Amino acid sequence: MRFGVAVSLLLQALGVTALAAQTPLPGKGLAQHAFLYCGEWQNRGQSEQSMYIVRDGKVVWSYTISAKDELSDCSMLSNGDIVFARRSGASEVTPDKRIVWNYVAPPGTEIHAAYPMDNEHILVMQNGNPAKLLVIRKTFEDPAGEIERELTMETRVPSSPHGQFRHVRTTPDGTFLVPHMDLGRVVEYSPDGKPLWMVEAPSPWAAVRLKNGHTLISGNQNGYVREVDRSGKIVWELNKDDLPGIPLYTVQEVARLANGNTLINNWPGSLPTDKWRETVQLIEVTPDKKVVWALQDWKVLGPPSSTQLLDEPGAAEKGELQR
Repeated sequence: MRFGVAVSLLLQALGVTALAAQTPLPGKGLAQHAFLYCGEWQNRGQSEQSMYIVRDGKVVWSYTISAKDELSDCSMLSNGDIVFARRSGASEVTPDKRIVWNYVAPPGTEIHAAYPMDNEHILVMQNGNPAKLLVIRKTFEDPAGEIERELTMETRVPSSPHGQFRHVRTTPDGTFLVPHMDLGRVVEYSPDGKPLWMVEAPSPWAAVRLKNGHTLISGNQNGYVREVDRSGKIVWELNKDDLPGIPLYTVQEVARLANGNTLINNWPGSLPTDKWRETVQLIEVTPDKKVVWALQDWKVLGPPSSTQLLDEPGAAEKGELQR
């Protein structure tokens, strides 16, 4: 038996895919992009978890919270502040680590989505019984802000908030795009909560409306990414084993980049923790499914839930990162 074949078989027996075992992987590792990074279940069993800003291949800023929470969503504003969801609430933190806005989730609820709508308003998804989509205006008078809009969302199991929702976003038309993770569908709602459009999607974790009118969806089960048109037809799709050597696990946030590529947060929480380091965390893939960046750096980063590339043009609070 040739040496290369023997090594390949050994890696398969150990559960390590051939490409993931290669060094280097496609791209420049931590130096490929400047980016903001956060994720659920980092350092499982330990006392804290952090979000990071990486520039020129190095962590230049971090912010740490208790591991009792989960970092599910994070976005940087033009002024450098970061809006993030942390299960027990949502906050905005400045570059010098001051909390300038803070919303605490009521008892029995969870928050895994917080996204800036503009400089004053933040979209928050509050899982619970009932689950509520909130538009909160930041105010000087109240650190938690003022709830300007509150829409009750349907759930499959109202008494089990954890699996109800993750990323909820607005669209350029001012509507709300809601992945109903426990109902297996993505629904677009009018500002007053009327359903306008719906597509079936297995356990959707995130959904964003693209400039071409299509919707980009990620899957929490049997990792997938798909782009669907207004009729619900799948026009582009990436499934668990479509990328040789880089299997998808739980796909959390997905983003369409200015160059047409797609950025995938490949979260390994469905695997035993001793297998996490064998997985690729971030994947940038072209429309023809060529991997141009595969980040695997467990010495620095934990599992990925939400990543914003800071070298992309546009501002999060202006809706310019949804392409």
